[in-house]
Amino acid sequence: MGIEIRNVSKQFGKFQALSDVSLDIEAGELVALLGPSGCGKTTLLRIIAGLETPDQGSILFSGEDTTDVHVRERGVGFVFQHYALFRHMTVFENVAFGLRVKPRGQRPSEAQIREKVHSLLSLVQLDWLADRFPSQLSGGQRQRIALARALAVEPKVLLLDEPFGALDAKVRKELRRWLRRLHDDLHVTSIFVTHDQEEALEVADRVVLMNAGKIEQIGSPQQVWDHPASPFVYGFLGDVNLFHGRAHEGEVQFEGMKLDSPEHRGAQNAKAFAYVRPHDFEVERYAPGAEGIVATLERAIVIGPIARLELIPLESRQPSADSLIEAQIPSKKFRDMGLKEGEKLVLTPRNARVFVDAGEGI
Repeated sequence: MGIEIRNVSKQFGKFQALSDVSLDIEAGELVALLGPSGCGKTTLLRIIAGLETPDQGSILFSGEDTTDVHVRERGVGFVFQHYALFRHMTVFENVAFGLRVKPRGQRPSEAQIREKVHSLLSLVQLDWLADRFPSQLSGGQRQRIALARALAVEPKVLLLDEPFGALDAKVRKELRRWLRRLHDDLHVTSIFVTHDQEEALEVADRVVLMNAGKIEQIGSPQQVWDHPASPFVYGFLGDVNLFHGRAHEGEVQFEGMKLDSPEHRGAQNAKAFAYVRPHDFEVERYAPGAEGIVATLERAIVIGPIARLELIPLESRQPSADSLIEAQIPSKKFRDMGLKEGEKLVLTPRNARVFVDAGEGI
C-alpha cells in the first residue's frame, strides 16, 4: 500500500514539531525517517499511525484520505523500542493476541490461529520459544516476537519506532540484517524511525533526513551519502570536519589551502563552509613550503585496520574540541611512516564539499 503525506503540520503548545511536511512512500518500500532528537520523526510516524492528529494536512493510504480514520481501522502494525509484550502471556499467546481480539465475524478459528502463530514464529526463527514467557527471552528475541505480533494481523503498513534502540551494538547489527531480509520476503510497506545513521543507511530503500520539523533530503542511502543536499545532512551523516573560509569566483580559501569550486564561480568573497570526511585526507610529514593544513598530531588511536588521528592546526591559537581535526589512514601506513604524537603533519583534502552562504557576497 502506498502512502501520501500532504502538507502536514503539527504544533505542541509553542513547539512546532512538523512544518508543512510532504512525502510519498511507495507500496512495499522500506523507508527510514532519520534525524536528531526533536526533529519531528516520531511525531510524523504517530500521525501516519493515527495516534496523533495533524493540525493541517492529510494522510492518504492507497489514494484514500485516512486523516480522520481511527487507528484501529487503518490496518497498521507497530513495533516500539521497548517491546511492549504482555509479561503474563507466553510467546505464543502474545503473537496470537491481535487475532483473538478481532470482532467475532473476522476472528479466525482456533486451528487457524495456531497455524498462523507457528508460521510467524518460524518466520522470525523463534518457533522453539512458543511456550516461554517474555522474561525468559533476550532483548533481541523479545523484539523479534514483538515484530511477529505486529505482523499477525496482516497489517497494510508496518511502523517501527527506534525498534533496536534499547539493544546492544552487536545484537542491533544482527537484527538490522535480519529485518532487511524479512522485508525482502514480505514486501509490506514499512517506515522506521531512527537517529542511527548507520542503521538507516544499511537497512532502508530510501532515507528521509529530518531536521527541526522539516525534510532536509530524501534519497537512496547512496544518494544521501554521496550528495548531501545541505550542511546539516553532511554534518549528520557520519564523522566530518568543518572548515570556515571565503569563496571567490570559483576558488575557496580555507586554513592554509585553496580548493577549486567551479559550482560557486558566481561567488564574490562570500562566506563558505567546507566539509571533509576523516578518510578523505592525504596525510604526510610536514616539509617547508608544503601546501595544505599544517597540524600537530595530538593523539593516535590504532584499532584494527584503521588509525584515527586527532590533530590541532598550527594556526589554532587556543586548541579546543572545535579546532580538532580528525583524519583516518590505514594502520599499515601509520606504522610504515612511524608517526609519533607531537609531530608536525600536513593534511590535504582529496575530496571536500563546499557550501556558500547564500545571503552573503553573491
